[in-house]
Amino acid sequence: MMKKQSELYMEISTPVDFNFMECLVHLGRSSQENLYRVQNARVTKVLKLNNELVLFHMTPVKGALRLAFPLGAPTASNSELVRAYVEDWFDLQTDLQDFYAMAQTDSLLSALVQQYRGLRVIGVPDLFEALVWAVMGQQINLTFAYTLKKRFVESYGESLIYEEERYWTFPSPEKIALLSVTDLRALQLTGRKAEYILGIALAMTNGTLSKEQLLQEQDMERSLLEIRGIGAWSANYVMMKCLHSQTAFPLADVGLHNALKVQLNMERKPTQVEITKFAEKWRGWEAYATFYLWRSLL
Repeated sequence: MMKKQSELYMEISTPVDFNFMECLVHLGRSSQENLYRVQNARVTKVLKLNNELVLFHMTPVKGALRLAFPLGAPTASNSELVRAYVEDWFDLQTDLQDFYAMAQTDSLLSALVQQYRGLRVIGVPDLFEALVWAVMGQQINLTFAYTLKKRFVESYGESLIYEEERYWTFPSPEKIALLSVTDLRALQLTGRKAEYILGIALAMTNGTLSKEQLLQEQDMERSLLEIRGIGAWSANYVMMKCLHSQTAFPLADVGLHNALKVQLNMERKPTQVEITKFAEKWRGWEAYATFYLWRSLL
């Protein structure tokens, strides 16, 4: 932990192929986002770590991300948890050289990787958050999905106020497991989605479901599909955004279809058979190909 102008901070090294400003485009895609705040080139977020709420600002400096702690330094162990979270959030451990080499030879991706080079898959490091977000987003548009998430977070998350702004944490599975379907339906979730979220919360609370367990599975997709409410799209979304599977491919994703329609100058959306054919060259990097195509829509 270092100190500059009376503010405590630490720095996290970033890869050569990292563009924070490109990542901010994705982070700033919804005005309803309430789990962090983007202001100019700074991201502010609060995490709950070992029963402590830790607020930090994040800004880019040469070769690193600088994290400042305006409310005081977290403990040494929580500082390391913040570091791990940010590295996970921005996928800083992945070497993209092979992806870029592949993409430069692909007629669909070559222009995108030139335009957005340094963009990383912006993850959802918390498994419960990733699963809930995947369930909430099923068969609705992105705007309403953000509305539901905002209500969920502000009803059951924890928060603190800094400089007259309130910062929220995502609700814990332990807290959600104590709720009823009626409680969640009050947020305008369907009864079925409420049941799914409660089931996930219970499984995580009793230890039958965890990120650590999934990461050890040889077939993560199959394990995710065994969770009630998680289908192929949701499973691949969670694999991509939380479990860092580079081969995750949400084939049925509407955003992917729309992006391909635009990039291919088609009058209709491509079929899943056509998408599978397009994606043959992407093998091993389907997640990044999808994320760069999503970026083209912003």
